[in-house]
Amino acid sequence: MLYKLIYLFHTDISWLNVFRYITFRTVLSTLTALMICFIMGGWAIKRLSAMQVGQYIRDDGPPNHKSKEGTPTMGGLFLLPAIVLSTLLWAEPTNIYVWIVMFVILSFGGIGFVDDYLKITRKDSRGLSTVWKFSLQIIAALIVAMALYVYPGFDTHLTIPFFKKVVPDLGLGYIPLAVFVIVGASNAVNLTDGLDGLAISPLIVAFGSYLVFSYLSGHVGIASYLQIPYVAGAGEISVVCGAVVGAGLGFLWYNAYPAEVFMGDVGSLSLGAVLGTVAVITKQELLLVLVGGLFVFEALSVIFQVAYFKFTGGQRIFRMAPIHHHFELKGWPEPKVIVRFWIIAIILALFSFSTLKLR
Repeated sequence: MLYKLIYLFHTDISWLNVFRYITFRTVLSTLTALMICFIMGGWAIKRLSAMQVGQYIRDDGPPNHKSKEGTPTMGGLFLLPAIVLSTLLWAEPTNIYVWIVMFVILSFGGIGFVDDYLKITRKDSRGLSTVWKFSLQIIAALIVAMALYVYPGFDTHLTIPFFKKVVPDLGLGYIPLAVFVIVGASNAVNLTDGLDGLAISPLIVAFGSYLVFSYLSGHVGIASYLQIPYVAGAGEISVVCGAVVGAGLGFLWYNAYPAEVFMGDVGSLSLGAVLGTVAVITKQELLLVLVGGLFVFEALSVIFQVAYFKFTGGQRIFRMAPIHHHFELKGWPEPKVIVRFWIIAIILALFSFSTLKLR
């Protein structure tokens, strides 16, 4: 909203005209969120530590993780405000998609907050019950999906990467798809957040990718040239993605190995849901499987492990799931697991850009 105030004077001060460009405001959003998160981080960590908001480590986890017990958690409490404030300062305040994303941040952040709070007060891994957690997530995602469905001009066709002429119209079926994408992304990111900096760096890469996709989808000329769906107003989502990238970099300063703070469910559930929402808004829902392939891989490792364990009566595919723990138990040092997973995330993001022309 600050940019609107500044832009009022562009007729008197010509160079202020630059504030109307999404690219410029995206840069400002990124830098603003970075500085807010970086500056607030040290103070917030001290406050969380003083309030004894520490991470609980399960007894059946990797043995070397016991040293992390007591590390301040719920870092999302300073990560999310940095994103929201930066977005409100530099995004177009009348854009419906911006407000939908703000709703997702607050609703899923609230669910994660309650989950974290219960774990801390009980001093164990029992937060919200699975039924309650998924029910609340589905309700929030359903509100988003229905809002998009009834919004005039929003397209319910499904874009399939690499196939420019295969665009089925899902109609009402688009609502459950959108719910699945948002809730699935939320929990996939949450499962990945198990090592220092493991989740936030791939999130930075993923949101950096969707920053580009948002801008391209919201530009009628470029969208037409690349033959991707044009979504009027989606360009403003670039400002939101920039805010997440900036806040993520600021948070990584404190979350890098050895972590001084963990984001907690309040951060991971929220950012995962935002990633899914951005994918839905930009009409790149299926591309999220590639851009966020690391998160998908982590989630599938848990699903396969549980299913195989039940089917075989106690046998396992991996030494431990999610799969990053499998590599830890194989003897990989934690920093090696983290950096190699980052590399995979970057490769997948780069490959996703090839879909813009390979159609």
